[in-house]
Amino acid sequence: MVRKIRMVTSSTNPEWANVHPTHRYAAEIVSGFRLSCEQERLSAERHLKDLKRQGTEEFPFVFDESRAYRIFDWFEHCCRHVRGPFSGELIELLPFQKFDLGCIFGWVHKDSGKRRFKRAFNMRARGNVKSTEMSGLALYGMCGDCVYPPGNPAFKRYEESPEVECAAVDKQQAKRVWLDAQKMGEASPDILKRLRIKRTYVEHAKRGGWLRPLSKDTKNKDSGAPCIVIIDEYHAHANSEIVDVLFSGFGKRLQSLMLIISTAGKDAENSPCKKEYDSLTKMMRGEIEMDEEYFVMIRELDKNDDPHNESVWPKANPILQEKNEYSLELLRQIRAEHKTAYNTGDPAKIREFLTKRVNLWQADSENKYMSGIMDKWKALGVSRDAFLTLVHGLDSWAGIDLSKSTDLTADGFVFKLDDGRYAVTAHGFMPAETATKHEHSDRVPYKSWAKDGWCTLTEGSVTDYKYIKSHIKTQESEQKWNIVEICYDPYNATHFTQDLEDDGYERIEIRQGVQTLSEPTKFFRELVLKGLIVHDGSPLLTWCLSNAIEITDNNGNIKLSKKHKDDSQRIDLVAAIINAMVRAMVAKDTKSIYETQEIRAI
Repeated sequence: MVRKIRMVTSSTNPEWANVHPTHRYAAEIVSGFRLSCEQERLSAERHLKDLKRQGTEEFPFVFDESRAYRIFDWFEHCCRHVRGPFSGELIELLPFQKFDLGCIFGWVHKDSGKRRFKRAFNMRARGNVKSTEMSGLALYGMCGDCVYPPGNPAFKRYEESPEVECAAVDKQQAKRVWLDAQKMGEASPDILKRLRIKRTYVEHAKRGGWLRPLSKDTKNKDSGAPCIVIIDEYHAHANSEIVDVLFSGFGKRLQSLMLIISTAGKDAENSPCKKEYDSLTKMMRGEIEMDEEYFVMIRELDKNDDPHNESVWPKANPILQEKNEYSLELLRQIRAEHKTAYNTGDPAKIREFLTKRVNLWQADSENKYMSGIMDKWKALGVSRDAFLTLVHGLDSWAGIDLSKSTDLTADGFVFKLDDGRYAVTAHGFMPAETATKHEHSDRVPYKSWAKDGWCTLTEGSVTDYKYIKSHIKTQESEQKWNIVEICYDPYNATHFTQDLEDDGYERIEIRQGVQTLSEPTKFFRELVLKGLIVHDGSPLLTWCLSNAIEITDNNGNIKLSKKHKDDSQRIDLVAAIINAMVRAMVAKDTKSIYETQEIRAI
């Protein structure tokens, strides 16, 4: 939000001169007058299509221009910049902001006047005034948000004790929007007379309520009835707990609204924000059913765009289309970061540029084991029936990773095929109580995976290892597998594997140091790169692979680990397969690809 903006007027586009700014922007995008990505174009097309069907029986919403102008006036007459070269000046909304805000606040139910959208998902690159915009909206939620029948502001209804939540992944980030809102309120006489703004709290002078920062550490997150919820930098959230808890509080207010704002992130495999992004992009493309109460605006580079090409940067940075002092300085900064990232070749800097400056999701972090090849792995999967047919009656090396009896444990199986490929599969075991906890806290769908046969949920709070023994015996008998060896991590496994040995299995202890695990761990990844592995498409195994972090010693030896010892992002199924691979890759009559060709260390 900057001064001296370039507005599209009749001199540049006369047929749109008297059109509402929200409609005008949509028309400019659809016509190609403004540069846009696919997702922004789909949002503009959606708005124009909705205008044609508004107020009908199947679509009971109308666009109330007075409600859209009300939010514009709030920013431009009451809100002031609190940092940067325009600090202290009234905010002047840019065209892209008038489209986003006009849609979110202008669309209402034709009879009740209640806001159409309950949620809004907005992604754009860093530097495009997300925080300033959210601060102004937080204050609007405290002071100006109301309901009235379309075009009839005389019947305005305000919420008593308004509650506005500024939520983020941690306290510091949550306070960023809150502190900016606090400063913005203090700088505005119009706002200051409505609110009590103190160092530790903000409340309405007459109607009470609160404007507060909120993070995962905040107690009683689920005790409120929010009017407006702002989820800042959602890409940084490890799970969707805050979003789910706050959204569950909706229904207690006239027209609650959740505003999710973010850039792209670096952990596309596990991020709840990326899952939301994927679902919403499918929705906007018409691949799944449209949620008429969810506003979506994603500004990013398109799939085939070259991130080195400056001419496409405005797709993710709409401010760059406005020729003014701020946009020119932003362009200089983006150029500098691009030059630094690619001249140094630093992977971390390159990822930072791609996620923050051109809004492109990155699949992994710098030390992910399967960095850049998860798509290759997924492409090597076959159906479960096809897999079982492929390995029926074959020799198999079984790997066991018992981990904690209160969390995920696994068995894995490795097969050597006649054509030089390896086939792998794995199965998980988890106490039902633990699975329920992770379903709620970490959004890991263990119950769904169990229903589909990828894991077994055991009764009680600990896993009875007899389930693993039973699974191995069942696979052996039903699939006619010949279990050559059972390869196990010695942690907590001596008694269990002794029972297996008593049943006639040969057990092999697999030490867990890099000296033992490095070669099979590299070998497994090389098989994926060369397309010499096949698996049964287990989503649980794929999830474990995507979680695995690579630890390297001074000699270039590697082993796998989780990010943190208490991390819920488990790797147990791939650990079981690696244990089995230690022995399978050196079995008689088979040459390791390390013995037959030079393989670079990766």
